[in-house]
Amino acid sequence: MHIELAENYGFCFGVKRAIKIAEENKNSSTYGPLIHNSKEIARLEKDFQVALTDDYKTFKPGEKAVIRTHGIPKNELFELKANNVDVVDATCPYVTKPQQICQEMSEAGYEIIIFGDEAHPEIKGVKSYAAHGAKVVTSSKELEGLKLGERVALVAQTTRKVEDYMEVANYLIPRHKEVRIFNTICNATFENQEAVRKISKKADVMIVIGGKNSSNTKQLFSISQDNCKDSYHIEDETDLNYEWFRDKTFCGISAGASTPDWIIQNVIHSIENIS
Repeated sequence: MHIELAENYGFCFGVKRAIKIAEENKNSSTYGPLIHNSKEIARLEKDFQVALTDDYKTFKPGEKAVIRTHGIPKNELFELKANNVDVVDATCPYVTKPQQICQEMSEAGYEIIIFGDEAHPEIKGVKSYAAHGAKVVTSSKELEGLKLGERVALVAQTTRKVEDYMEVANYLIPRHKEVRIFNTICNATFENQEAVRKISKKADVMIVIGGKNSSNTKQLFSISQDNCKDSYHIEDETDLNYEWFRDKTFCGISAGASTPDWIIQNVIHSIENIS
């Protein structure tokens, strides 16, 4: 069986940056999971003594708090700094961009629409920067019946599918006098999604590697399923099933932006042994 990696996959710039920051700050704690990959978080804790804290109020003055790649709500960041916590900000620059846009556009009088998952930590943080509030939607259907002003600003979660984002934008444009659309989907998301789309059209079995709670991995898996019905989302090699590869000749592999190379290599070696 032929095994082939997508042209673009795995760790993105923001995740690489965050991992480096965490490794450089031994004996610290991240506020929330640094990235959406439990195996890599466990490695950081074991090798660099980087713990995980879920409640920002437990940080004491002088303690070091590493902010997760997804960012945190504005008020929580303010409180940490006000309490003299040593804040090390590992928020991805692609995430700070929609935060800044929401603040600026909201202060300028625009109604803010955020395309994304309201329960996701990235969106919780981005939404908090809209001075006059924001509406979060996952599709254009959720906009139906909403009473919005004449001026609307639209941003997207950094890991969403561009086709779905355009659907929301196309709904808003003819219905409002002014619609400001900001491309806040990150470059790595574009590249990884296009790469998985390309390889999944050739493969007869696809393996997409990443955390089960990773938004960008879920998007890659969704695209893969559109083109290859035998697509599987796994976290590591222990999730593999021999039956998936029976009578298959081409196995394509992609991985989410929070998936480290060592997990990807373990998966490849396991598939090679199966085949």
